Amino acid sequence: MKKWIARKILKLLGWKIDGRQPRHEHYVLIAAPHTSNWDLPLLLLFAAAFDIRITWLAKHNLFFPPMGWIMRALGGMPIVRHRNTNVVSSLIETFADIPELVLVVPTEGTRSRVEFWKSGFYHIAHGAGVPIVPSYLDYSRKVGGFGKALTTTGNMTEDMNYFREFYAPVQGKYPAQFGPIKLREEESLVE
Repeated sequence: MKKWIARKILKLLGWKIDGRQPRHEHYVLIAAPHTSNWDLPLLLLFAAAFDIRITWLAKHNLFFPPMGWIMRALGGMPIVRHRNTNVVSSLIETFADIPELVLVVPTEGTRSRVEFWKSGFYHIAHGAGVPIVPSYLDYSRKVGGFGKALTTTGNMTEDMNYFREFYAPVQGKYPAQFGPIKLREEESLVE
């Protein structure tokens, strides 16, 4: 029923569904480009339309009652970014504890333009031995969906080339706010 409702809402909003449901039981999900507040509600609708229960990360100050209860019910997991906690290690352990986890990790970390993606998604997937699945919302065509899963090789630049190619034709709601697809660590690998 939830799947049918989500598909009807997307259709009413003028969005088309692309691709197939990822075949893996647990993976890191990239949601890009992230340029608008509409990205999360649309991601939730697309996940429901594909019958995928996602867990998504957001800054902790969005989780205070009463909104916090709703955010958690929708799959939200608060992250305290200003503390020196090893979020990557704890999320790797979470994959070991939850066998069917689909974890959305914010690669850009903000809706504003950034010059580098945050590399946590890569390190979490590589450390947990789970694939990375790219999802997208292409506002220019009003199409959203999921791409093929990538199992990381440890060759960061080669793995990131897959995502650069995947997202090249995709346009966020505010295209100028979608920066280059690269990790800061890739620059140190070239030196």
